[in-house]
Amino acid sequence: MSFDNPTLFKLLLLQALTAAVLMLVLTGRHASAATRRAVGFLGLQAMGWLMLANAEGGAGRLLMSLSMLAFSASLSLLWWALRLWLGPQPGRVLLILAPLLMPLVYALQFEDSTFRVAWAHGWLSLQLALIILNLVAPARQSLTLDRPAKSGPNAPHALDNRRWRALLLCAVVPVGLLSLLRGGMGLLDPQLRSLLMPATINSVLALSLQWALTTTLLGLILAWRGETEQELAHLAQTDGLTGLVDARAFAARTVDMISMARRHREPLALMILDIDHLAAINATHGMEAGNKALALFGSCLQTQMRLGDLAGRIGGEEFGVLMARCESQGPQALDKRMRETLARRAVSELGFELNFSAGWAKLRHGDRHIQDLMRRAETAVYEAKHAGRGQLYAEPGLEI
Repeated sequence: MSFDNPTLFKLLLLQALTAAVLMLVLTGRHASAATRRAVGFLGLQAMGWLMLANAEGGAGRLLMSLSMLAFSASLSLLWWALRLWLGPQPGRVLLILAPLLMPLVYALQFEDSTFRVAWAHGWLSLQLALIILNLVAPARQSLTLDRPAKSGPNAPHALDNRRWRALLLCAVVPVGLLSLLRGGMGLLDPQLRSLLMPATINSVLALSLQWALTTTLLGLILAWRGETEQELAHLAQTDGLTGLVDARAFAARTVDMISMARRHREPLALMILDIDHLAAINATHGMEAGNKALALFGSCLQTQMRLGDLAGRIGGEEFGVLMARCESQGPQALDKRMRETLARRAVSELGFELNFSAGWAKLRHGDRHIQDLMRRAETAVYEAKHAGRGQLYAEPGLEI
């Protein structure tokens, strides 16, 4: 069976353009950085095939060189999208250099068709290999949603990304192998200087590219949907004012931490921090100032808590911190850091002082769930407030 290669490659232009428009319409104007790069990948693919389809006559050298620039830049954008979705991977320098170096040498050595074919396909195959490496390597810390992802109990659970990674691998691997094969054949056969020439390798490459564009679009849509679902799951568990987990998510995530502490016989402490005189702040400075005070308190707590601890807003002005592997010095140390940070930031950022009362309780043998610790910690907070506020108290009967 023979194929009309010029028609096949012109269909790639229509296919890439349609894929870019569909992705843009689906994701909207306010997509994440990763999704914008995915849309850019499809858009540059369409531009590359447009210039390649019109690379005739005197402008052929310029248009073909620009098409190589578009193809190389599109692969770099795809790699960056995967980096944001899956986490950092090696190859950053090469992916930056490729769109600059490959088209430049391609244009300078354009008359040597054997060299430029091998040069272009070699670089494109290298970029595809780095994309494949990113897809098969274990996912590291994600950088999606325009911010580094958190780890530990405060982070939302990552959603399964195996399906879209498999789709992208099915798209990229055949193209990478065929591109490498055509580059090697181009060194041996000067007649393969153009993709439009009637050669079997050109037909197979064109068909694989059509398969790849369709499969890649499906994979990118699944990746975007997974990112969106992860953001929605994160928002559903997060207090919008402070950025900490809300009371329900806090209670749910304490189950694993308590089970782990019991299994390994490790100390665990719950500390409750209650902002002093928040009602007076609202009455004197307004609700907006009160909200800013809550946001500042949450920010300070995020910066001063230990890695691996769980912090959440569990009430109107109440915050909880579940501290893993924590002896009696842990709550005292956090209390001290919080008071020093608030003293440094509150007046300059709010215009007034901000203080809190705190209490803490230690996990005991008979505790069944977080509510058992919470009752004792709240009793300690009540005693701290009754004693004049601005203090840390331990649960009743605890020997420190």
